[in-house]
Amino acid sequence: MRNDPATLAALFLQFAILSFFAIGGGSSALPEMHRQTVDVTQWLTDRQFSELFAMAQAAPGPNIMFVALLGHFIAGAPGAVVAMVAMCGPSCVLAYAVSQVAERYRRARWRIAIQAGLVPVTIGLIAASALIIARGADHDWAGFAITAATFAIAYWTRISPLVAFACAALLGLGGFV
Repeated sequence: MRNDPATLAALFLQFAILSFFAIGGGSSALPEMHRQTVDVTQWLTDRQFSELFAMAQAAPGPNIMFVALLGHFIAGAPGAVVAMVAMCGPSCVLAYAVSQVAERYRRARWRIAIQAGLVPVTIGLIAASALIIARGADHDWAGFAITAATFAIAYWTRISPLVAFACAALLGLGGFV
């Protein structure tokens, strides 16, 4: 854990920049979070990143809480606060400003075109996030099988993904994963 001012400043800067790329929510910035924290700064390993993401998703609350968990792992409680303020603050200010303009021009063609263009970008970013997490978590056939089965259940059935979550937890408790 690095609780020095330089690390906190780097953490703030990285997450403040990432907040502007979180189109569709914090999960859409996950590929860049991974690149920055694993590849560039090497604060985390691939496995640690995936495990922290899994813990954050298992906990109740908004998905963006993952950022606090990352910050905490990197720099303790100050890191959690810095990461959350940096991730939420700039994008909240921007979202407020954009909402004021969007409301004023809600029927304008350019606004409708921009909104329509952001949909595929958001879907692509979230798909990239899923791939990064799967790649970090699937180190053996059992992990890959659980990921594939969860995808199949979520995509092709009306069964709650919580069923897959519970089954995977039981497999883990049984020592199969």
